[in-house]
Amino acid sequence: MVNALQELIKRRLEQRGWSYGEVARRGGVPRSTVHHLATTARVTRMPQQSTLEGLSRGLELPLEAVRRAAAEACGIHLYVEDGTGTTPDPEVATLIASVQQLSEADRRHVAALVESLLRSSTEPRSQAGPESG
Repeated sequence: MVNALQELIKRRLEQRGWSYGEVARRGGVPRSTVHHLATTARVTRMPQQSTLEGLSRGLELPLEAVRRAAAEACGIHLYVEDGTGTTPDPEVATLIASVQQLSEADRRHVAALVESLLRSSTEPRSQAGPESG
């Protein structure tokens, strides 16, 4: 079965007559990365932002189209904040989508961690080290 990212890459290669190497060169990513993403049936984790950007450049496609195809290939449904079809911060979208795949117990752990981080970022920081006098 072909996933959304494989389909996107395959279609673009056929349209433009490009090879994996050509896409890699144009995008500044390793050929092996392009080949892997184009041939792997189940992408197990979302590619790095820099990989998505390089693939977008190499394929001459909008970053959002590449990101959505990669997310779908991973089984992630990206969170869209507004009605424009774009997500302001790709890390937020990936985090939200990834959390949705966790078990209920794991989601509670993540929520507790986020609450703890938010509390610590709003509390005044104490001066570390010995006081001079």
